[in-house]
Amino acid sequence: MSALLKVLFIGDVVGKGGRNAVRDLVPVLKQEYRCSFVIVNAENCANGSGLTAACLREMGDQVDVFTSGDHTWDQKQLETEIQHIPNLIRPANFSEKQPGVGWKVFRNPAGGEIAVVALMGKVFMRDSAYCPYEVMEKILTKLPATCKTVIVDMHAEATSEKAAMAWMYDGKITAVIGTHTHVQTNDARVLPNGTAMLTDVGMVGAKDSILGREVPDVVKKFRTGMPVRLNVREKEIRLDAAVITYELATGKAVAIEPIQRMYKEEQ
Repeated sequence: MSALLKVLFIGDVVGKGGRNAVRDLVPVLKQEYRCSFVIVNAENCANGSGLTAACLREMGDQVDVFTSGDHTWDQKQLETEIQHIPNLIRPANFSEKQPGVGWKVFRNPAGGEIAVVALMGKVFMRDSAYCPYEVMEKILTKLPATCKTVIVDMHAEATSEKAAMAWMYDGKITAVIGTHTHVQTNDARVLPNGTAMLTDVGMVGAKDSILGREVPDVVKKFRTGMPVRLNVREKEIRLDAAVITYELATGKAVAIEPIQRMYKEEQ
């Protein structure tokens, strides 16, 4: 039987509390679940909107790859910083004229290569992204023959759009993990041909919040329809993630386990 390896995939990181949770919990979770590779969606880590190089550094050196989504460019300085962050992936179906790259092949310290791909959906999302399915098809033709493992961060609003990506490429990619909605879904499974699927992995944000934001702020916005500053709640952080187990030789997934872990600052 082929050797089995594990990837830890962590949901959208919100604010400083989320950054601290990743910094302190990733070493613990890597050891507990015996994961050799860590992927973190970091697009909300800079005060809830966008990301910066400094924020990524705060999360420590045990994260192998950072991904992003529709808030990639919310922090202006990232346009220049991204050229100097080799493990940051922005959506591949953004225009090629935008800085950064949308996919990349990395070495897994435990063995083999891992291609990490970031894609953004189109349903209820910004219109600036190209078709993610067509872009994924092109990426698959460019992967080196030595790379059997492909992890896709599908950043989208509609669970159906994320599930469709997994089913369309079942057996061709290792896992499709959904991000963006910040709520962990209950549909983790391995499809018949060996692709693991979870339509949303969740977030790293406050347990008693609305998508990581202060509840009164969000309620006021919905109740009044007026512009409201949606402050990030930084207390009682919960880390949502998934552990994907796959065969080294084939890149096919054999298991996926969603996890949640509360974070206490004194850790």
